[in-house]
Amino acid sequence: MPVWKLIDVVGISDESFADAVKNAVEESAKTVRGIKRAEVTKFDVKVENNTVTAYRAEVRIAFEVER
Repeated sequence: MPVWKLIDVVGISDESFADAVKNAVEESAKTVRGIKRAEVTKFDVKVENNTVTAYRAEVRIAFEVER
């Protein structure tokens, strides 16, 4: 029976929430093998001088524990 591990990461983008999610998954994949699922748990933005300067997405990454 497989066992899964979950990690929470935050992706950031200057362009959009979609890019923030993509960045979170792609950067995680550089050090985590076998990512099977990603769940967005929260969106927020960074605001400076009343202007949105960054989009952030908290993403829960799921992958199978290797034996």
